[in-house]
Amino acid sequence: MPGLVAPPEATPLRIDIPVDDQDPASVPKAPSPVPKKTPSTTPTSSRARSDERGSSSAGKRRMPLGRPNSAAAATTDLVPATMDETALDNPDLGPFLLKLARRSIASGEGPSKALEYALRASQSIERCGGDERQLELAMSLHVAAAIYSGMGQHEEAVEALERAVGATDPERGPDHALAAFSGYMQLGDTHAVAGRMEQSIACYTKGLQIQMDALGEADTRVAETCRYLAEAHVQAMQFDEAEKLCYKTLEIHQHSAPGSLEEAADRRLMALICEAKGDHEAVLDHLVLASMILISHAQDVDVAAVDVGIGDSHVALGRFDEAIFSYQKALTILKSTKGENHQSVASVVVRLAGLYFKTGKLRESKSYCENALKIYAKPLRGSSNEDLVGGMMEIAAIYEAMSDPEEALKLLLKALKLLEDSPGQWRTVAGIEAQMGVIYYMVGQYNEAKSSFESSVSKLRTSTERKSAFFGVLLNQMGLASLQLFKVDEAATLFEEARAVLEKECGTSHKDTLGVCSNLSATYDAMGRVEEAIDLLGNVLKLREEKLGTANPDLDDEKKRLAELLKEAGRSRNKKQNPLENLLVTNSQRAKEVRKKWSAFGFKG
Repeated sequence: MPGLVAPPEATPLRIDIPVDDQDPASVPKAPSPVPKKTPSTTPTSSRARSDERGSSSAGKRRMPLGRPNSAAAATTDLVPATMDETALDNPDLGPFLLKLARRSIASGEGPSKALEYALRASQSIERCGGDERQLELAMSLHVAAAIYSGMGQHEEAVEALERAVGATDPERGPDHALAAFSGYMQLGDTHAVAGRMEQSIACYTKGLQIQMDALGEADTRVAETCRYLAEAHVQAMQFDEAEKLCYKTLEIHQHSAPGSLEEAADRRLMALICEAKGDHEAVLDHLVLASMILISHAQDVDVAAVDVGIGDSHVALGRFDEAIFSYQKALTILKSTKGENHQSVASVVVRLAGLYFKTGKLRESKSYCENALKIYAKPLRGSSNEDLVGGMMEIAAIYEAMSDPEEALKLLLKALKLLEDSPGQWRTVAGIEAQMGVIYYMVGQYNEAKSSFESSVSKLRTSTERKSAFFGVLLNQMGLASLQLFKVDEAATLFEEARAVLEKECGTSHKDTLGVCSNLSATYDAMGRVEEAIDLLGNVLKLREEKLGTANPDLDDEKKRLAELLKEAGRSRNKKQNPLENLLVTNSQRAKEVRKKWSAFGFKG
């Protein structure tokens, strides 16, 4: 986590819990400084961001396992199991209990005893009162929150941290500012692990403001916090806000350390943001500059990672030969530095498989998929499940495109099993479940499809993803599955919600929005709400004609549906006749290959 004020040799922990022999009655003056960590040269992607949140949160510190040391055991024996409440009025008891909490954690006694000590410490300090002891109270609550988070009790951790930041006042000096900054950042991490990105970002923003007030806006530690917050905005798909923060970070590093690894990391994050916004030329510019910096610092592995990103940008721009060159270059570096069975090698192999599939070379594509699966089947020690899952999802998508849904489902089920015990992975799990739902729908297993969609929607509904276009598309697919199960009223509700989301995120004339409106119109027709179906379908057809032209053959199905509805209602469509329409209709009918995906109502996926 970014630091506020700290020496370079400080231990990189947000909550410092040392084991020392200081006097139990000694009073800590302020929370331990949060160091300036060495920035990563690999920016966190939006998919992997949730993984980082789950592991980097200070509230999720690993508790050492093993036998307690004799000194700690002897000290803890001095505290009776049931403490008289009046004993809490002793002003020396709070610091003493806080020291016991630290020793309990370090000695491996287990979090329950440490939590009891920390809570008792906060109660004693609070009862003894006084403004001069507010920092001690914040310290004890920080420790309690860290233990709560380690036990998976995130709501209790949030409550403790809110009390901790309430006990600090940044206007009272750097110690208070440090405690407030640390509290808000830890609170943001805790919200992020629980999937509440809006609250998480709000806490990070408060922490950043406190840090800027204390250090000034040009400090390198401010740049680090800006990048941390920018990554959170990327995870929440708020790319404009992320871009502003990343530019600020880049400006600070260009001024303080031009050509540094920090600048390379900033440019890679900026490339990620530009990619999300569809500006692939800008992506290439940032990645090429980052690659030059990394080469000058002899960071071969990171150079390979940047080459992969350059290859991805070439693919997006349709420059397939350049993409293959970049991928092969990265593959050569990774094999020589990591070994041929490393997961990073497999990730590049998967990209080559996708590229060869895109260019129609199916045999080469399948061969690369099989090579990647061989690497994933025997992961090296220390390999992360998240990387395995990401590769399996991409290979599953290729198999799905190759019309091999059974193999795709097998891979997705394996990926889902790998994430069973991984905290903070709800976003990735939701994506897998959505992908499985689509495949189940394709093979006609509608109950399984609806179940997968429901599970995915329930996870995304409580996060910022509920405002994304992906969420709207997912609701549309869930509505189609409901229709196949003859749950028409439920389908109508889902289509209406999907329409509201997509109209806000994509606009009323976007193809996804129009597809959902067309489905909703057909559902209204099935429910007997003919007038609403006519109005909605008429508006869809009007917008499509404005965009595609009245003679476009893709509009024929919807024109026929509208004509049938109008005939049923005893009305006729009032539209301007295109003089070319009659001339072109015969040829368009010959050229058109009708694909009937859905029922006679004409639903669109």
